Amino acid sequence: MSNLLEQLKSMTVVVADTGDFESIEAFTPRDATTNPSLIQAAAGMEQYASVVDSALEQAKAQVDSDDKEAIADAAIDLLAVEFGKRILAIIPGRVSTEVDARLSFDTEKTIAKARHLIGLYEAAGISKDRILIKIASTWEGIKAAEELEKEGIHCNLTLLFGLHQAVACAEANVTLISPFVGRILDWYKKDTGRDSYPAPEDPGVLSVTEIYNYYKRFGYETEVMGASFRNLGEITELAGCDLLTIAPKFLKELQETDGDLPRKLDPTKAQDMTIKKLSMDKATFDQMHNDDRMAKEKLAEGIEKFAAAQVELEGMLQARL
Repeated sequence: MSNLLEQLKSMTVVVADTGDFESIEAFTPRDATTNPSLIQAAAGMEQYASVVDSALEQAKAQVDSDDKEAIADAAIDLLAVEFGKRILAIIPGRVSTEVDARLSFDTEKTIAKARHLIGLYEAAGISKDRILIKIASTWEGIKAAEELEKEGIHCNLTLLFGLHQAVACAEANVTLISPFVGRILDWYKKDTGRDSYPAPEDPGVLSVTEIYNYYKRFGYETEVMGASFRNLGEITELAGCDLLTIAPKFLKELQETDGDLPRKLDPTKAQDMTIKKLSMDKATFDQMHNDDRMAKEKLAEGIEKFAAAQVELEGMLQARL
């Protein structure tokens, strides 16, 4: 019997949720995702000092001044792309690179930043088909992604916690969404005072299952990539999901665990389900978002945390200068 990781790969695209090249090489995922927190963590590792220095040198040449703030600002995009380039040298698929979370409520600035990042990749000889631009699942972010997709720039809508966000993304023809399983569980544990949930009853698992079945029932092409896991049970309960982005510690645990892994999510089964179809406009989105206390709080918190990681990374780069 093969290990759980190999069985999972037979039904789900496994994505490495890390900026650590060594971990990516160890588990041979098809794709990889990064975010400001992961880039910040990797940038602080001694073995990646050369990557950081390379980005700073390129930024100095671009800015052509001694303004440390301007150099650090330019270096952040270059650093994200530098990590992306090196990850793409290891994996056969795509890498996700995130737009500054501070732009999450500005459609035009999100579009401009996405175009800039794609331009940096193309200048490095990397096709935009291998890049997913990560954008927070605000209404403004989803509208930015809708425009970018029309330009052939593929998007990964992140910080997704509710069905209303998922429906809006599908109607915008977004390439991929990343519902955050573990953060949903975190909220419910805190809100209810429960210490744990059985894996089949995990609120994050139930949320992703609902979104997956909705997409498959109505024939949407947007892919579902479960993200942000807290335990192995959340991952095995979502076996069969289009993609799962998994941190190295869980990839290792899956690889070292033998046993049978049954498929839990199946597009053919979703076809026979009775599901109400929704239509999403801004008023409906805003109403559903305001009514969903968990999604509202976790989206705001996620944007705040990613923005804080971005600010901390800027400070790290300025200090390095």
